[in-house]
Amino acid sequence: MDKEIHEFLLKHLNGIMTNDIASYHETTSEDLTLYEWWVTPHRLDGLPFHEFMMYSNAERGAVFGAEQTGKTRFDLSNLLIQRYGETAIASYTLLISTATGSGVQVAAHNESRVMVKMKGKPALSGVEGWKVVHVHKSPAYSAPHTG
Repeated sequence: MDKEIHEFLLKHLNGIMTNDIASYHETTSEDLTLYEWWVTPHRLDGLPFHEFMMYSNAERGAVFGAEQTGKTRFDLSNLLIQRYGETAIASYTLLISTATGSGVQVAAHNESRVMVKMKGKPALSGVEGWKVVHVHKSPAYSAPHTG
């Protein structure tokens, strides 16, 4: 396991989970592209979509789009990090566990995040270092053709 990438990934995801806009900007490229299957079947570009979501979540006490009713944590199941010089790919199943009045609820989806080590590119989020440049999410349930 690549410790540098793993620590960066955890920082990036923790920023998202806690609605920390500054951390999100520090770890995400301004030219981010992403696919979020539950939002739209089309690619989303840039940071404004998530900025709006994170500000809105923070205002109503929500974490990652869910109402905050108790403690929330995330785990990366089957994490695989592939590093190729200044580019890295992390793929995993994201498990989000939330304590509710009726017990713990767990949501899951598959993710891949592509990270690039930026050097001397102040136009891309203004800070050198690792940045997430692409995210692809897909549902973590059995495909219709298997059942």
